[in-house]
Amino acid sequence: MTVIDFTAFIGRLATSSGETILPFFRTSLSIDNKSASDFDPVTEADRAAEAVMRRLIKASFPQHGIVGEEFGNEREDAEYVWVLDPIDGTKSFIAGFPIWGTLIALLHRGTPVFGMMHQPYIGERFSGDSGSAHYSGPSGERKLTVRRCASLKDATSFTTSPLLMNAADREIFGRVERAVKLSRYGGDCYSYCMLAAGHLDLVVETELKPYDIAALIPIITGAGGVVTNWEGKPAQAGGRIIAAGDPRVHEAAMKLLNSQDA
Repeated sequence: MTVIDFTAFIGRLATSSGETILPFFRTSLSIDNKSASDFDPVTEADRAAEAVMRRLIKASFPQHGIVGEEFGNEREDAEYVWVLDPIDGTKSFIAGFPIWGTLIALLHRGTPVFGMMHQPYIGERFSGDSGSAHYSGPSGERKLTVRRCASLKDATSFTTSPLLMNAADREIFGRVERAVKLSRYGGDCYSYCMLAAGHLDLVVETELKPYDIAALIPIITGAGGVVTNWEGKPAQAGGRIIAAGDPRVHEAAMKLLNSQDA
């Protein structure tokens, strides 16, 4: 079975999760904190959406593995593994801002081969299979393509928040921030999708989990971009991540992030 056989099923997962999440959005919903030292919110919507997707996967592909943010890992050594983040951007979700999305990735022998970001409130879907990437939404359907950008001084950069970085990484990130034309905060998964769509040039983040990034890798690479960790290695394990539309920007940012005397 090839990845193309899964396309319709991933659409079903996105539709079902969106129908589950939307009744909770911009309502008075209960919020739990998953962290003892920080604020890492989770809501009824997160849990309900992941539960719906897990049920569909188990019913359709019982031999597949599942890695999810809310309910842990099952059969993660299987040939095919689904990686789920029901609401990436929960902090925006609880604040009523629609810059969150459901992330669905399919891994084949550990490599992300298909990814989708679904934003049900706006009705947008960004998908990719590393060979190509596509947008579907209120403005129609189109192929996603990153934009060219020759240097950091011409680049627009995003990170969700420097406050999510430890002190050392925040200082290192500051090197990149001072070098770019424009630096903005916020976005979570939306930043990566806007990079794939050609609206910004660079995303730099730290301490990501596999479910935060796995679905976005085939979208970015399918649109012609580059995504690695700060050491230039594959990004699907998470950690410190850098994504760029133009390899020249990726290379320049990598030099600053890894410079010993910057």
